[in-house]
Amino acid sequence: MKAFDPDYKLLDEMYQDEYYPDILADKVKDALQKVIDLLENGETDTEVVQETLDEAVCAINNLQEEFDENDSEIETVARDCIGVTVAYILEWFNIPIDTEDAIRERDW
Repeated sequence: MKAFDPDYKLLDEMYQDEYYPDILADKVKDALQKVIDLLENGETDTEVVQETLDEAVCAINNLQEEFDENDSEIETVARDCIGVTVAYILEWFNIPIDTEDAIRERDW
């Protein structure tokens, strides 16, 4: 089993941008952490990983109203940041899923 890169700051751009409340960036991070936890436990079946990614992305989709309530939204910077983070996670664990497929359930 391989641990995730301890030097990689998940969603760093979102945390650095005041437009995104930290509490909401934390919720996005928590959703992605479930994928990392699965991979750290040694899961390599791409169908299982994709299913967990779909769940994480749907959880992020469900945050849109909270972003709106905080005068924020999942827009270009956040979309790119989430996509780059997912790509990094998949690359770190050598999971052969294309980033666009990995976040296919997004509606942001």
